[in-house]
Amino acid sequence: MTGGAGPIAVVGITDHGPDSLLPPALALVEGAELLCGGERHLAFFPAHTAERFVVTSNLDALANRLRVERRPTVVLASGDPCCYGIGPYLAERLGLDRVQILPNVSAVQVAFARLGESWHDATILSAHGRPLESILRVARTARKAVILTDTRNTPSEIARALLDAGDDDHARIDVFEHVGGSRERHVAGRPSEFVDQSFAPLNLVVIRRTAPAGPWSLGLPEDAFAHRQGMITKAEIRAVTLAKMRLHEGFVLWDIGAGCGSVSIEASALVQHGCVYAVERDPEQLTYLEENRRRFGAGNVCIVAEEAPSALADLPLPDAVFVGGSGGQLGPIVCASMDRLCPDGRLVANLATLEHVTELLGLARAAGWSTEIVQVGVARGTDAAGLTRLASLNPVFIVSLSGGA
Repeated sequence: MTGGAGPIAVVGITDHGPDSLLPPALALVEGAELLCGGERHLAFFPAHTAERFVVTSNLDALANRLRVERRPTVVLASGDPCCYGIGPYLAERLGLDRVQILPNVSAVQVAFARLGESWHDATILSAHGRPLESILRVARTARKAVILTDTRNTPSEIARALLDAGDDDHARIDVFEHVGGSRERHVAGRPSEFVDQSFAPLNLVVIRRTAPAGPWSLGLPEDAFAHRQGMITKAEIRAVTLAKMRLHEGFVLWDIGAGCGSVSIEASALVQHGCVYAVERDPEQLTYLEENRRRFGAGNVCIVAEEAPSALADLPLPDAVFVGGSGGQLGPIVCASMDRLCPDGRLVANLATLEHVTELLGLARAAGWSTEIVQVGVARGTDAAGLTRLASLNPVFIVSLSGGA
């Protein structure tokens, strides 16, 4: 312990107040000369004579105060202070030689106990001060997840986002208010049942998926997807295309000219905690795209109903780009994508004509990018009067670019 500074105990407490504390923790609280915590926690000890420090969002101010504090000090925290709590923050800034953490039962543990399910295999997330999109991107790909909410990212906002992602048939929500306290309340249902509901500020959301978010086998047959007749990337071409992208978990992928979304859907299982931005301008194709996202529960597919390249300006930087359709804008789309592609990223384009191949290779060489080109020809066996013959599909050029700065 440095500089004569006093000991600091970070004590987890539940809505049962002092009754939730084991004797060693209660003894530390009773012996504290400085008692820190949120107003709700401090209210559990109205007769305590210690000086009080109310913790709100002023964590730096708290750490600075405790750094020079010589008296026995207790910081009260909800449940387990190490589960998205203040414990690790204080241990890192003040040192483990000063900070002792005494965990209690966390709200997450209690919620899963109410559900009769294990929690060690759940994905635990906090939406406190974080963008909801990034939180849900992870939650949607988990079999079960729990989200600690805040006043902005409420259960209704979470439900609305799940509904917009087409997850109403693939997810069930459990909202727990005041977990472990006398005002505990549990509401369960589909995302669509929560969008207009209000809840107490102290709550958490459990999301359990009723259908896997992937992975599924690559190269699914065309009839697995809703699509306009003939307007879909064929299964064999799709499998090779995805291999050329070299996708990894957590990647951001732009699928430009996404069509019905067959490539987006299969890619979403490969990037898992990442996101696929499916850019499509055609209203009919968008209908198929939305249906396929719902059908496969691909919540990490974000549909961008705009025209490229203008639609690309506000998207997150991609780790990979796939151009499946260009609407006569191949050059501008490729240039815009190359400008924003992350270092070591790859751009893959499926092309049907030699003119488009020539244009793309010229752009790559002018930019000093490496190119790889393969032509994939597929012939499928068909019945011919009890015999089998091979029927050829149109060949496709798959061009891969890499080497951007």
